[in-house]
Amino acid sequence: MTDTTRGDGTMVAVLGLGAMGLPMARRLAEDLEVRGFDIAPGRLELGREAGVTPCESARDAVRGADAVLLAVRDSAQLEDVLFGEHGVAQEMGSGTVAILTSTVGTDGIAAVAARLADLGIALVDAPLSGGPARAGEGDLLIVVGATPEARQRAEPVLTRLASTLTVVGDRPGDGQALKTVNQLLCGVHIAAAAEALALADALGLEPETTLEALGAGAGASFMLGDRGRRMLRAYDDEGVEVLSRLDIFVKDMGIVADALRARGIEAPVAGAARELFLRGRADGLGDADDSSVIRVVVPRRMRP
Repeated sequence: MTDTTRGDGTMVAVLGLGAMGLPMARRLAEDLEVRGFDIAPGRLELGREAGVTPCESARDAVRGADAVLLAVRDSAQLEDVLFGEHGVAQEMGSGTVAILTSTVGTDGIAAVAARLADLGIALVDAPLSGGPARAGEGDLLIVVGATPEARQRAEPVLTRLASTLTVVGDRPGDGQALKTVNQLLCGVHIAAAAEALALADALGLEPETTLEALGAGAGASFMLGDRGRRMLRAYDDEGVEVLSRLDIFVKDMGIVADALRARGIEAPVAGAARELFLRGRADGLGDADDSSVIRVVVPRRMRP
């Protein structure tokens, strides 16, 4: 292991210091040596302020690392980061563990794992849920698909990030499979919450009272309680703080749709929810918080 004065001696490289990558890197840097890379210079500076050693390239970041945490946007970016022209796989030493925290879908994960295994690198498929605030507190839900040996090697990283760590299988791709199911429910629940609150508004109900009452009843869901309060501010001039971009659900519901289609499953409810997110992106809401999908249901609040 890398010689360091921090924690248990594990050195971690975090590739991608975005909305989730940065708070995860900050959390890990409390106990471990952490290097970081992001293509945006501003994110590197934020990493430095968070105790992360910034690197000029992804390759520089992974040299000598025991674990490489991949916080990428999608499967194309994953392939490019690992195996592209400036990919890091060849710089990662044998015995390194690669931890994929992003939701990229199951397609191609087995092939990525096999290519890494040829280099002596284990892939831990560990998509997560919880948002940036919980990432910084080590309060994430992480579902893991990886061999027992790979999970053990990734443990110093995963246990510092997760309050709930669930092993769903021994194969990379098993984590992505469960996250795909999770995102189907999340996308549908956000869309349903938007429609319900839009209807309540149209019926003349007081928004805060309505949300409180619904949250105490059988129709409650995490997404109603969490996104609902942000939906009530979706029409404000300043909007609502972006905690989860709407276009992330465009991507994730696309992954859901591909998985359903490949297995011949009819899912009209998931399809309708996906359509709302697609319309939101078309309306220019892609970089807005995903709670802004209520503005697709009702473009402007019916009542003052």
